[in-house]
Amino acid sequence: MSDDEDQYQLFLDLFNETYDTTDSSYVVSKTVQLCAKTPVNQFGAKFIPFFYYVNFLLSYIGNGLVLFIIYKYEKLNTVTNIFLLNLVLSNILFASSLPFWATYHLSEWIFGMVLCKMVSSAYFIGFYSSILFLTLMTFDRYLAVVHAVAAAKSRKKAYAFIASVTVWCVSVAASVKELVLRNVWKNPLNGLMCEESGFPESTMDRWHLVSYYQQFLLFFLLPLILVMYCYISITVRILSTRMKEKCRTIKLIFVIIFTFFTCWTPYNVVILLRAIQISSTSDEVSCSESDNLDYALYVTRNIAYLYCCISPVFYTFVGKKFQSHFKRLMTKKIPCLKRHINLSSQSTRTTSQRSPHSAYEY
Repeated sequence: MSDDEDQYQLFLDLFNETYDTTDSSYVVSKTVQLCAKTPVNQFGAKFIPFFYYVNFLLSYIGNGLVLFIIYKYEKLNTVTNIFLLNLVLSNILFASSLPFWATYHLSEWIFGMVLCKMVSSAYFIGFYSSILFLTLMTFDRYLAVVHAVAAAKSRKKAYAFIASVTVWCVSVAASVKELVLRNVWKNPLNGLMCEESGFPESTMDRWHLVSYYQQFLLFFLLPLILVMYCYISITVRILSTRMKEKCRTIKLIFVIIFTFFTCWTPYNVVILLRAIQISSTSDEVSCSESDNLDYALYVTRNIAYLYCCISPVFYTFVGKKFQSHFKRLMTKKIPCLKRHINLSSQSTRTTSQRSPHSAYEY
């Protein structure tokens, strides 16, 4: 019995003894700050769906109108029209994803894994290609105005098709990660989520940094520099001519640059700050700073998306030729407007070879 008693006593000693099983390599001496995102999420649930639906409607009405005018009155035999068609298609592709995201922010992701990946890819492909086509159209205007003689030889349909295919390829390549990383998973608090997942948090943070810096450098800073250089060069070229409508053209250039800069800069500054936030350690960023960035991202992103959706309308209807087409369309559909709308019989199809101002006549 003494052996049994000794074994029993040893068992009790082992059972009652407290061991420190903590791995010292995982000990964190700092206070880990957990931020409640409920107010931010509630703000997003109210704010984002409304603006997504507004952007969707404006995009389909505006881009659909431009697409109809191109089909009705124009032909795809010019570089400008080829670029404009691609810009319209990229905006329609982008806008097509917005109702899905609006529904997602109202409740949860109810569309399944396949649509999660497809909608995410369409969203970013349309967004990136829209920015690049706007930049490409600016560069094409620069060639037509500043290097008119050389551009007359190089600005052929083949050049437009090659440039357009390149833009689509770059946009698809920049969006491939959405097909790989986007997954549907169930969150105990928010239900089904369509988010980037499947890898450790440190790996996901690196991917987020790549996305943010890619957005800021490739799809904002580079286009902005190119747009500024092209329009400044165009302005200098126009000032050296004897154009009758010189002031109008320069005002138009100023409006284009100002609008582009105003709509895109706040969003991309927030993107850059978000990248810096991810790069920082958790104790260096307060919850209030994190929440302020989230609120700023919601607001500035929708301003940028709105410009992305209405840009074809903005870039076309400031030109006299598309104004003429629109007036013709309105008087045809609503005959009573003929007495109020003055239809000039000017030839607009041949103006592209006459002066630097012709770059703004389409």
